[in-house]
Amino acid sequence: MAGVAFIAYLIGSIPFGMLITQISGVGDIRKIGSGNIGATNVLRTGSKKLAALTLLCDMGKGAFAVLCAYIFCVSYTSQAEALAAICVVIGHCFPIWLGFKGGKGVATGLGAALALTPFAGILCCIVWLLGAKLSKISSVGALSAFVAWPLLVIIFNQFDLQTPLVFPALVISLLVMWRHQANIHRLINNTEPRIGEKKEQSPPSSNE
Repeated sequence: MAGVAFIAYLIGSIPFGMLITQISGVGDIRKIGSGNIGATNVLRTGSKKLAALTLLCDMGKGAFAVLCAYIFCVSYTSQAEALAAICVVIGHCFPIWLGFKGGKGVATGLGAALALTPFAGILCCIVWLLGAKLSKISSVGALSAFVAWPLLVIIFNQFDLQTPLVFPALVISLLVMWRHQANIHRLINNTEPRIGEKKEQSPPSSNE
């Protein structure tokens, strides 16, 4: 289990948003918009293709970590998958390569959800897309998806709270919401920027 946690963390800590923007010549994404390394901030560079690629890569690493646990752990497989899902999101949010200052875990969390709980994960992605499309605010979609995920897991498991799938869904959802504290505050104050809208650089300590 320690090996699963370590490998999943390292997979999650790969900063695809930063790597993709630097390789493409856009520059350091941490100096653009909110300073976040996720797809939403990459979109603020004006490139939908780079944002889409970042989204796919971040989702991919979430699913890949769970898949690795499934392949290599012949015993306690469900527990290993759950641990991998949690650790890959932690890795994305607190990557060792970037001084533990990473993203908010949305795309990586959705990738882990798709691998860990496929049907609930698909519905979460739909909730995320609908929430973002209807509100034109990325954080609304993200928060809606991660409020829905633990509830969907419980429903699909016939309200069995002891299933090993409930714990990772709840932990990851709480982590994503915690990482969105500033967004929630701006939503309450009706100052949250809309998708594609330029945003002033946040101070380094804002954890954006």
